[in-house]
Amino acid sequence: MTPSDRPAVPRQSPPPDEKPPETREHMIRRRWITAVIIVLLIGVPAGYLAISAEQSRTSGRDNESEAVAKGLVHDWPSKAQRRIYDVTIPMDSIGVYYYETNSWKVSKLYVQFKTSAAGLAEFMKGAGTSTDTLRPGNVTINAQDAAKVHWPFHAGRDWSGTTRVQEKPRPTLDITVDETNPDRPYVFVVSTTTP
Repeated sequence: MTPSDRPAVPRQSPPPDEKPPETREHMIRRRWITAVIIVLLIGVPAGYLAISAEQSRTSGRDNESEAVAKGLVHDWPSKAQRRIYDVTIPMDSIGVYYYETNSWKVSKLYVQFKTSAAGLAEFMKGAGTSTDTLRPGNVTINAQDAAKVHWPFHAGRDWSGTTRVQEKPRPTLDITVDETNPDRPYVFVVSTTTP
């Protein structure tokens, strides 16, 4: 039998579990794809978090700027606000104004009202203190907070004040009272919470 008479034998392929050696071009392509996937898995969420944080900060600044532009509101704070900030306004109060600021670091409620001597005692008791803690000549509301709501604590008035510090998350109350007319004291309070 001559070689031409033999039946043709098909070329044998490598066993199925053997892979042909990887070419350099294929290896480079695979590494690039892996790198792109890693960048997408890490970079996209990190970028999203950075953008969200900046938008949140900007939104807080915009909301505060808008509130400052509106100024004090001639109304009573809501019951929820009074409860959160520990500000109990006596029922006989007149000229009630308030203003609230919120940020992720600190929230403040500014309240002013005119009341009676009995109303002042009631307010101080509700704040967890008493009129005995009011120190004559002491304005406890700092200049920055006063400027925010245009409270002029001018000389020549009978100012007295106290600060009520409570354990967090309860608020700190800076209370200043104009007692020039002791029968109708004018109360100014800034309640600060740091969540």
